[in-house]
Amino acid sequence: MANSPRILLVDDEPDLLDLMELTLVKMGLETDRAVSVAEAQTRLAQTHYDLCLTDMRLGDGEGLEVIATASALAAPVPVAVITAYGNAGNAVAALKAGAFDYLAKPVALDQLRALVKSALKIPGAMQADGPASDLIGQSATMQDIRARIAKLARTQAPVHIAGESGSGKELAARLIHRLSNRADKPFVAVNCGAIPETLMESEFFGYRKGAFTGADADRNGFFQAADDGTLFLDEVADLPLSMQVKLLRVLQEKKVRKVGATTEEPVDVRIISATHQNLAALVESGRFRQDLYYRLNVIDLVMPSLRDRAEDIPEMARFLLDKLGGSEIKLDRDAEKALSAYAFPGNVRELENTLERALALCEDQHISAADLSLAPALPATNGGAPGSKYPLQDYLDQMERVAILEALEQTRFNKTAAARVLGVTFRSLRYRLERLGIE
Repeated sequence: MANSPRILLVDDEPDLLDLMELTLVKMGLETDRAVSVAEAQTRLAQTHYDLCLTDMRLGDGEGLEVIATASALAAPVPVAVITAYGNAGNAVAALKAGAFDYLAKPVALDQLRALVKSALKIPGAMQADGPASDLIGQSATMQDIRARIAKLARTQAPVHIAGESGSGKELAARLIHRLSNRADKPFVAVNCGAIPETLMESEFFGYRKGAFTGADADRNGFFQAADDGTLFLDEVADLPLSMQVKLLRVLQEKKVRKVGATTEEPVDVRIISATHQNLAALVESGRFRQDLYYRLNVIDLVMPSLRDRAEDIPEMARFLLDKLGGSEIKLDRDAEKALSAYAFPGNVRELENTLERALALCEDQHISAADLSLAPALPATNGGAPGSKYPLQDYLDQMERVAILEALEQTRFNKTAAARVLGVTFRSLRYRLERLGIE
C-alpha cells in the first residue's frame, strides 16, 4: 500500500476517528490521526497527504486553522470539514475559507465514501493561466476573475454568479466545471425562466411511467442527467416559490424523488447558479427564499460589465469577428474608438450582435464606425459622456432593445412567448419591434 493515497483525520472524538479510519482502510487508503489543531498542523508540515478531514470544533481551536495551514502548503491539501448537524453557518464559513466540502454529524458512511472518492480526483494545483485563460481580456479585472475561477474549481461549494445580462455568466460556469475534478462528467445548463411552472418538477427531477397523462415511460430529469457533474441554474431568480422549496430539499438531502415515485434516489451534483437580478433584494421583498439564498450563495463571483473593462473591447471584438467568420475583416481605428466609447448595456451579447450586423454592411474588407450603427454619444460639452444615460430617450431605447432581444433569444424567437416573458401583449411587442427597427 506504499502508493495508496494518505488521509489525515482530525477529531477529538475517538469513536468517530475509529469509524472513519475503518471505512477508509476498507477502501484501500492509508490514514493518520490528529486530535488537535496543533497536532494536525505538525503532521501536515511533516507528511504529504492527499486529503484532510477535520472537525470544526477542536479542544485547542477550530478547523478553520487547519484549512489555513493545508491551503498554505507548497502543494495545497484539499480539506473537508465535519460540522454539527444543522450548523450551516460553520459549513459556509469553512467553504469560504477554502474547504473542499463538508459532512454533517452523525457522519453517513456512504456520504463519507462519496466525498473521499470525489476529493482524491482533485488536481494538486490549479493554475489561473490554464483553460480559464479562454476568458478574453487582459485587464486587471479579468485577470482577477480568471484567478478566482481557478480557486473556485478546487471546491465543491455552491457558487452563485452575478452580473448583467450578456456579461459571460454561463461561460464562467463552464470554465469552473472544466477546471474541476468533474470536468469529464456532464455539465447541464438550465434556463429557469424558460420552463413552464407546471412542468418544472418533472423537468428537474424526472418522472415515473404513469405519473400523469402522457408519461408513457420513466424519464430522468436535470439532476439525474448532471449526476457526478455540474448543474448550472441560469436565471435562478425566476424559479417560483413552490419550486424553490423543492430545490432546497434536494440541496439539503442530496436526493431526488421523481414525480410519481415513492422512494428517493441519491444524486451527486455541484450547483452553480446565476442571475442578472439582485437576489438579496428579492429575499428582502419575499420573492426568493432566504434559506435557499444561503444555500446557493456560499461563494459568489461577480462578472464585470463590458463598460467596466472597456480596454478589453478591441481584443474581444477581434475574437468575436473571428468567431463570426470575419477573420479577414479589419476594424478601422475610428470603429475601435466607437466601440470602446459605447456603453453596451447588453454587454458581450450586444457587442456580438453589433459586429454581426457590421459584417453584413461593411465593404472593402474593413468595418468603419458608420457600419457599427451605434447610438451617438452625447457631446461632453452638454454635460454628457460616452455611454451616459442621456439623452434619456436614447438610453431607454437601448435598454428596451436589449430586454426584447434577450426575451426573443430566450424563447427562440417565438414572439408570442417573448411577449409573455416581457409581460406585454403581442400587439405591444409588435409595435415596439417596428419602432426600434428590430427584424
